Amino acid sequence: MLVFRGVPERATTSTVLTIGNFDGVHRGHRALLAELTAKARELALPATVLTFEPHPRELFAPEQAPARLARQRDKKALQAEAGVDRVHGCRFVRKLAALTGEQFIEKILVRGRSVRHLIIGDDFRFGKARGGDFALLQRAGQEHRFVVEAMRTVDFGGVRVSSSAVREALASGNIEHAEELLGRAFVIAGRVMDGKKLGRSIGFPTANIQVRRKRLPLAGVFAVTVSGIDAQPLPGAANIGVRPTVAEGMKPVLEVHLLDFDRDIYGAHVDVKFLHKLRNEAKFESLDALKAQIARDVADVRAYFELKNGSKTHG
Repeated sequence: MLVFRGVPERATTSTVLTIGNFDGVHRGHRALLAELTAKARELALPATVLTFEPHPRELFAPEQAPARLARQRDKKALQAEAGVDRVHGCRFVRKLAALTGEQFIEKILVRGRSVRHLIIGDDFRFGKARGGDFALLQRAGQEHRFVVEAMRTVDFGGVRVSSSAVREALASGNIEHAEELLGRAFVIAGRVMDGKKLGRSIGFPTANIQVRRKRLPLAGVFAVTVSGIDAQPLPGAANIGVRPTVAEGMKPVLEVHLLDFDRDIYGAHVDVKFLHKLRNEAKFESLDALKAQIARDVADVRAYFELKNGSKTHG
């Protein structure tokens, strides 16, 4: 898959195109990408994704911007896996946001991408003040000779699949439902960093995973698996949040206590897969109280994996 910054002034080849943020690349996104790649193969044209960074709300209302579900590199990997040929990442700035719907179509879709077939989500809006819609695209398609197709809504268990629905499931602690909407477990990737070794001092050493996100879509204590260390994922208990008992500030952190594991893994790049929520974060009166709760958490995580593995073993 080829990745480009921005859109050229004049396209050198026509494309089958979709537009969106694709945060999380959930079931709905993947259904859209399947339509995109199928049409691209039919027309012998590159399957192309146009996306914007940052999210528009991060520019206009940063305090209201949604927590991100995936890093850019993770989104690109999932898009490549879906068969996308090209991704054009445009910097979302006020000059771009000021384009009217008509200007966006002329500058980005017609000249910049020479779109032949456009597939969009059924709620797609674009241009200044979100003034562009499906009807405007249809009229432009007739004028510039490209086809506009609206992707059907994808639901799962009667719930419309969307990035917002995934965030709601994660925030409420319903990790299993978030996994259903995503079509895979929710994962945070990062590098194991050197920490203050407080966990080791109270008998529960943790791997401190670098978290670059300012806002996290979930918080609390979870049963997880960690990939990137051994051939098989390792089970563990994870705390993600601001550590109200011991934290000096409010910067979110991700710490994982791996079960029956005691090796130096500093510098390793790992994927933490969230499977089940145990409890919310809490502030304890003392380190002894915290230690006692961590012991209960670890016991609960062991019980979770014993039940999970047992159910797999016996049917």
